[in-house]
Amino acid sequence: MYLSGKICKVEIYSDAHFMKLAYQEAEKAEARDEVPVGAIIVSDHQIIARGHNLTETLNDVTAHAEMQVITAAANTLGSKYLWDCTLYVTLEPCPMCAGALFWSQISRIVYAASDVKRGYRTVNSKMLHPKTKIESGLMEEEAAEILVNFFRKKR
Repeated sequence: MYLSGKICKVEIYSDAHFMKLAYQEAEKAEARDEVPVGAIIVSDHQIIARGHNLTETLNDVTAHAEMQVITAAANTLGSKYLWDCTLYVTLEPCPMCAGALFWSQISRIVYAASDVKRGYRTVNSKMLHPKTKIESGLMEEEAAEILVNFFRKKR
């Protein structure tokens, strides 16, 4: 990019970069003794929301990482719609979060680990908005491992 006689470097980050940041949010959740799931929402290559599970901290079963970032992103944008936004989350969204993501009309979701017991696909693989693009498996092993280790310590 060229601006006022100066060359400016514009960094465009990759999906891997943003998923690593979502994973860091999962680590924050784990440090708080919350189920280690982290999420961020990106718009125009900028993070507009970041968060992690807070169900224990807030004593609120709806305080999933996705719900936290949906609300924060909507407030940042001044819109309930998350058009042209990408959610990076370390675990496949549950049906509740998928419903909220449907109504937000988010453009894209990238999740790391699948949730074969409680993920949205266990109820209906078409729960998300038809225009929402879905990708999975990025950092899947790391995201699954932090969850397995968390629950192993609980048992």
